[in-house]
Amino acid sequence: MSDDLFAASSSQAGTDYDASAIEVLEGLEPVRRRPGMYIGGTDERALHHLAAEVLDNAMDEAVAGHATRIEVVLEPGNRLTITDNGRGIPVDPHPKFPGKSALEVILSTLHSGGKFEGKAYATSGGLHGVGISVVNALSSDTVIEVARNKELYRQRFSRGQTLGPLEHVGPTPNRRGTAVSFVPDTEIFGEMPFRPARLYKLVRSKAYLFAGVEIRWKCAPELAEGDVPPEAVFQFPGGLADHLREQVAGRECATADFFAGRQDFPADASGRSQGRVEWAVAWPLWSDGSFSWYCNTIPTPDGGTHEQGLRQALVRSLRGFGDLVGQKKAKDLTPDDVMVGAELMLSVFVREPQFQSQTKDRLTSPEAATLVERAVRDHFDHFLSDNMDRGRALLGYVLDRMDERLRRKQEREVKRKTATSARKLRLPGKLTDCSADDPAGTELFIVEGDSAGGSAKQARDRKTQAILPIRGKILNVASASSAKIFANQEIADLVQALGCGTRKECRPDALRYEKVVIMTDADVDGAHIATLLMTFFFQEMPELVRRGHLYLAQPPLYRLTAGTRSLYAMDDADRARIEAKEFKGKKVEVARFKGLGEMNPMQLRETTMDPKSRSLIRITLPQEYEERAGVKDLVDRLMGNNPAHRFAFIQENAARVDEEALDA
Repeated sequence: MSDDLFAASSSQAGTDYDASAIEVLEGLEPVRRRPGMYIGGTDERALHHLAAEVLDNAMDEAVAGHATRIEVVLEPGNRLTITDNGRGIPVDPHPKFPGKSALEVILSTLHSGGKFEGKAYATSGGLHGVGISVVNALSSDTVIEVARNKELYRQRFSRGQTLGPLEHVGPTPNRRGTAVSFVPDTEIFGEMPFRPARLYKLVRSKAYLFAGVEIRWKCAPELAEGDVPPEAVFQFPGGLADHLREQVAGRECATADFFAGRQDFPADASGRSQGRVEWAVAWPLWSDGSFSWYCNTIPTPDGGTHEQGLRQALVRSLRGFGDLVGQKKAKDLTPDDVMVGAELMLSVFVREPQFQSQTKDRLTSPEAATLVERAVRDHFDHFLSDNMDRGRALLGYVLDRMDERLRRKQEREVKRKTATSARKLRLPGKLTDCSADDPAGTELFIVEGDSAGGSAKQARDRKTQAILPIRGKILNVASASSAKIFANQEIADLVQALGCGTRKECRPDALRYEKVVIMTDADVDGAHIATLLMTFFFQEMPELVRRGHLYLAQPPLYRLTAGTRSLYAMDDADRARIEAKEFKGKKVEVARFKGLGEMNPMQLRETTMDPKSRSLIRITLPQEYEERAGVKDLVDRLMGNNPAHRFAFIQENAARVDEEALDA
């Protein structure tokens, strides 16, 4: 029945389907007919994939130890030339193709090359023997020059077709390697030009991936754009660590040191090297994060098995470190808790890697996961345990991420419950809560800004201290309507975090923390913010103040150092006292803290947050203030939102002021 249906469909198509209808595409014609199968399309990304294919071949020579220098030149007419000083493509006759050199076979035949059995290259980016031939097929003009054995050879191609025999140019005693020069075919890509900025970024990233290579960039001055220079030389002895340091660019991180290194994989049963891995990871405090994955210098933007190995190494090491320091919550960590927000780079070199497609967007080699995990985990274990403060700081940062994940999960679950239960469980997004369930002994620190919030999160006691960052100066509640007050997001977050309601609905027994601590910078702006917060509590939650729940932190303004001894001063008077009494006659180095965010977590904990060494001021409402209703009324009239009250007060008292001035 299926044959009848097939015959019917053929008949309906109005064509005869026999042997004559079968096309056999020879040479490189399949590439020109279906370029998407080989380079993923004909868009800008695909165009630049041609450049990557040629550059990858040059990098393979460098990684194999045969080339030390690569030159990339972009010229007018959309011509790109990539030259290396490696061994040079073989030019002797190919035994299976009489009359053709190995060079011509490689350029004009799919699935030809020296990387199938691993004899010429231990690790390489090219695997299928299609890279350079695809470039040739999709270029209107390709010129290959090879310098081998002090002799120079040249051959020219167009759209995959050989234009002439291999030409022996002559002796070249001071040159070796391969130069590939090509112009992408406008029949395939239209008038789309190479983008210098994109090529420049590609070239620079390759130099980071292999410290032993120098890459020279040249671009015709008329083509250079933006920050792209006409000439540059790249060589990075630090490899990925150099790249990451440039990318992080001085941002504050959870640890001062990056986790970076490289490790050879153990040899296989036959004694052959299985490759190596290099990594660099940083955890900026406020970052969306970015990942860069590479295999044999090839970008794998979709990650793959090498990524899986790294994820497992990081999370298992942190779980183990958590167990070492008695942090039981660490057992619930997931790889996402460790990696979300991280700036991460991973480069592996493996034998005969397997990819998901010809464009190599994802590594699928199963052995890569195990090799990477074992190599990286050993180093990460040492990174955490060699410096316990560093390990604890990173663990605290990652646990905060886990808390945030669990909070979001709880919010998603809450949406499926009743509105009443949702209100009970909902907490503001910026709140980093403590782990203790009982309010007794717990503290909420209200801090100024995300930078200070980041330091406070690392400095805190996770069990008893919660952190709520607020943005700048909150609303002055003394001069705002009720509607405006409760429409303010910062105030709404604060009320939600405290959980006890406001004004007539305020229930101090429902307060979620024993202490509420206002912690702002030790400067004029910080004092202003603290005043606004105290005004809020005086007006909206006075009973909390009466019961002694509200406190003011006392961060130092100066750090004074003489020799190896350091002391902190709260203000100028305290500084003068310490210099005169403690450091008398000594040269004192003075560091002024412009804000809490400038203190490292250890300093913030020691001076401002640790109950053993800090100083807090309890905020109270003096009895005489509460008894003098007239004073409160006067403050409301002068600081409230009705200017008529202020004008009437001035009119009523102006004459008396004049009389008192005359009497004086």
